[in-house]
Amino acid sequence: MVVFVQILLGILAAAFGGSFVIDFIRNRKQVPKKGWRSLLGIGFVTNFLDTLGIGSFAVQTALFKFFGLVEDRIIPGTLNVANTIPVVLQAFIFLTVIKVEAVTLVSMLLAAPVGAVIGAGIVSSLPVRKIQIGLGAALLVVAFTLFSGLMNWYPSGGEASGITGWKLALAVAVSFTLGSLHTIGIGFYAPCMALVYSLGMNPRVAFPIMMGAAAMLMPAASIKFVKKKAQDRKASMAITLSGIFGVVFAAYLVTSLPLTALKWVVFVVMIYTSFTMFRSAARH
Repeated sequence: MVVFVQILLGILAAAFGGSFVIDFIRNRKQVPKKGWRSLLGIGFVTNFLDTLGIGSFAVQTALFKFFGLVEDRIIPGTLNVANTIPVVLQAFIFLTVIKVEAVTLVSMLLAAPVGAVIGAGIVSSLPVRKIQIGLGAALLVVAFTLFSGLMNWYPSGGEASGITGWKLALAVAVSFTLGSLHTIGIGFYAPCMALVYSLGMNPRVAFPIMMGAAAMLMPAASIKFVKKKAQDRKASMAITLSGIFGVVFAAYLVTSLPLTALKWVVFVVMIYTSFTMFRSAARH
């Protein structure tokens, strides 16, 4: 079953990659030549953190906003397009090294892209003010989830590698919902990790599930963002290229890191950026 999922991920990644690269080549003369170094650095660091389970969307949104690197209107599309290939790579790695019960894995993985396709079509045509409000709210939701984990407000997980019955139905419904919300900048990782813990599954199982689900939904959504020109081409390409190295470095070379301290830093960044989004929306 894992091989089937990996083959499907490969097909989705190839379809997205072709669309992404062709669009970039056709419009390469419109891509500014300055600013590549900062974006490459952002791609490496944020995907490094993403592979460790912290998530990259919130940090990238904060950096885009703080340094004025990407227009608010196209931040959701840029987040999805830029991180698609790195996330697919994460999924391949963790699906190989961590075992998950097949029905649970496939059900949650297939529900996410259905939600993403629906969500991407809506988000790509929203006005700037609504996107700013959506991003601000999204950051607050993820910040609360992260804070809840740091304060141990939800269960720390169990030993199960899969679920059945009402728990599986709930997990599929949540995966579908997170897939649609993913397109406005709510990262899949933190909410999915909280769900896995609360349903009594082994904490390690969260990694292949959340990364596999994100990898399934992002190509489908990102193709739409590319076609509708709702992404920053330079930022997306830079983060894609350096993000691949960030994923490999975190997955294979890092053995220990003060993750709790890093999560507190990310939490503060999320809160700050959320309020800057709301402030920008209020000015429109």
